[in-house]
Amino acid sequence: MVNGLTFRKESDGVHCHASAMSSATYQIQVGEHAVRRARSRAASATRLLACMLAVWLFLGWWVRPAQAATYTVAVVPQFSAVEIHRVWAPLLAQLSAASGHQFQLQTFASIPEFEKSFLAGQPDFVYLNPYHMVMAHRAQRYEPVVREKNQLLSGIVVVRADSPAQSLSDLAGERLAYPAPNSFGASLYIRSLLAERKIPTSAVYVKTHANAYRHVITGSSAAAGGIRATLEREPPDVRQQLRILFETPPVAPHPVAAHPRVDPAAVQALQAAWLQLVHSETGESLLRAIQMPSPQAANYRRDYADLERLHLERFVQLDGD
Repeated sequence: MVNGLTFRKESDGVHCHASAMSSATYQIQVGEHAVRRARSRAASATRLLACMLAVWLFLGWWVRPAQAATYTVAVVPQFSAVEIHRVWAPLLAQLSAASGHQFQLQTFASIPEFEKSFLAGQPDFVYLNPYHMVMAHRAQRYEPVVREKNQLLSGIVVVRADSPAQSLSDLAGERLAYPAPNSFGASLYIRSLLAERKIPTSAVYVKTHANAYRHVITGSSAAAGGIRATLEREPPDVRQQLRILFETPPVAPHPVAAHPRVDPAAVQALQAAWLQLVHSETGESLLRAIQMPSPQAANYRRDYADLERLHLERFVQLDGD
């Protein structure tokens, strides 16, 4: 008897018989094998599910959906920080919603502080004057993104409405107030033209355009440098006390520029969102508030490279000197 089977030698050969007991035993053994195989398959499936779960958890932890990036936008302090926040914060909120990126406003107490920031490459985006654009491009390779299309920038020299001065030459020997040494239209360009015409003057830097205009009204300075856009934002009682004595040749106005570290897709998204603002009443209102009612794509070579030929670097002063 082997494994429940009985072998007998008979005349017609060897016969194999399974006893009732051996049949039951065989069935039990077969059942046990089936259970073991089922358990093995279940264990394999469990291990597979555990592995899949681990991979899913890993991917869920490390490969998260892309979140909106946040970029800083520094604005040249032509006006007070309160005024800049009033007009720029709603614009950046609208651009954030339209572009899928977040834009955070940065303001500065003075133009020299603003210059230190962009010359060090700190802001992601920066709204700056045309010669600041040249400085930023040289120092950090910032590239202009958008600018106003129709309203070009020109510097102005203002005097009191009752001043006897009729030309720049009448200011020889006088003191002029400027917002800052490197304000393009309101300072750099004017001082370069005065030097070119050999008109000697002295300078005082008073941090903002508004301060420069009030220096003239109070008699602290004979004249002041500014730009039409800032003069037009002054209250009527201020404007009525001033007269434009001289205006410089016009150039491409202030652009918004991007640092090269910013993802090109984010730059394109901002530019597209900015240009689309003209198609809604809300957008038009926001653009008028920053005096860019007709934005267009900006290009350094086309719009600002020519300013390098003015060699204004000889009049540039850094660190507020």
